[in-house]
Amino acid sequence: MRDLIRLRSTVRQLVTRARQHLQGFLLRHGRSQGSARARSVAYRRWLSTLAFDHPAQQIAFQDYVDAVSNAERRLQRVEEQIHALLGQWTLCPAVEALQALRGIALINAVVLVNEVGDFTRFANPRQLMAYFGLVPGERSTGRTVRRGGITKTGNSHARRALVEGAWAYRLKPRVGRHKVDRIEALPKPVREIAWKAQVRLCARYRRLTVLGKTANVVTVAIAREMVEFVWTIACMVQLPKAA
Repeated sequence: MRDLIRLRSTVRQLVTRARQHLQGFLLRHGRSQGSARARSVAYRRWLSTLAFDHPAQQIAFQDYVDAVSNAERRLQRVEEQIHALLGQWTLCPAVEALQALRGIALINAVVLVNEVGDFTRFANPRQLMAYFGLVPGERSTGRTVRRGGITKTGNSHARRALVEGAWAYRLKPRVGRHKVDRIEALPKPVREIAWKAQVRLCARYRRLTVLGKTANVVTVAIAREMVEFVWTIACMVQLPKAA
């Protein structure tokens, strides 16, 4: 599974790069769709209406569009293989349990479990935060200790998955329709922890925003606190096997 997850990370970077190349070409030629997202249906529809006067420009444009489509299809194929093989993975129970948390869908859950393996080897959430590179850096001068940004010295794949998931806590606490069936199949203690995480982290997201913190600072802070709930749920599932 590790090789598939790393392959997905590589392909995802190719998708991002292909989209950037297309966007750069469009900007050079004064074409912009405003705030439309690059993955939206409206954006794709708009791309299909574009035409350029010079044949060389049209050829280049179509090649950029094809590069994006090919990379996206490749990413979809890799993710389908991850889905197909997940049931055979010994760490699948932890993946299922972590999806109870808001912001942690299947792929991000697989990434976290793949990068950590046995969560019980960490004595507390703080150790796991350090492993992910989500603890503040410190500089000491005599008796003065200054705290800076996060160290970013840990596992970048897991850290990215957590920061992506942290954005979901900007909304009010709720269990979406896509989560209901999956959550109800999980043990009650897992569901309770996931709901506790929602209530606490959504409130903290709003509180930090009101204090004037930037969006990036807020999401990193939420990602760091998510680790506590990730560790608790994963250990709850894995402890019987570790005993």
